[in-house]
Amino acid sequence: MDRSTILLPFFGVMLLTLVVWLVMYIRRIRFLILNRVDLRTVDTPDKAASVVPYEVGLAAHNLKNLFELPVLFYAVCLYLFVSDSVDATHLAAAWWFFAFRVAHSVIHCSSNVVIHRFTAYLLSALALWLMVIRAFLRLLGQE
Repeated sequence: MDRSTILLPFFGVMLLTLVVWLVMYIRRIRFLILNRVDLRTVDTPDKAASVVPYEVGLAAHNLKNLFELPVLFYAVCLYLFVSDSVDATHLAAAWWFFAFRVAHSVIHCSSNVVIHRFTAYLLSALALWLMVIRAFLRLLGQE
C-alpha cells in the first residue's frame, strides 16, 4: 500500500482544526462587535469566558479538544508513514478517527448534546488506540 495514503486523514484533521479555529474567531469577533465589548474586559481567557455567552464559547472548547487526542493521531500517522507501515487496517482506522472527530466537532460546536458528543469521541478514540497498539506491536515484531 502507498504509505502516503495515511496523509489524507492526517491533513483532514488539520483542516478540521482550521475550520473550528475560524468558527471560533468568527463567533467571538461577531459577538464582540455586535455587543461593543470593551476589549480590556476580555484580555484573559477567564475574563473572556465570563463575558462570552455559552454558544459563542463552544468552538473554543472544541479547539482545545483538537489538541488532545489528535496530537497522538498525528504522531502515529507520522510513525506509520516514516516506517512504511501503512496498511489497510491503519488507513481505515485513520479515516474512522477523522470522521468521528468531524462528528465530534459538529456536535460540540452546535447542539452540544453530551451523549452524542461522547459517543463520537469514544469511537474516534477507539480507532486511534487501535492504530497505536498495532503500530507498537509491529515495532516489537509481534504483528
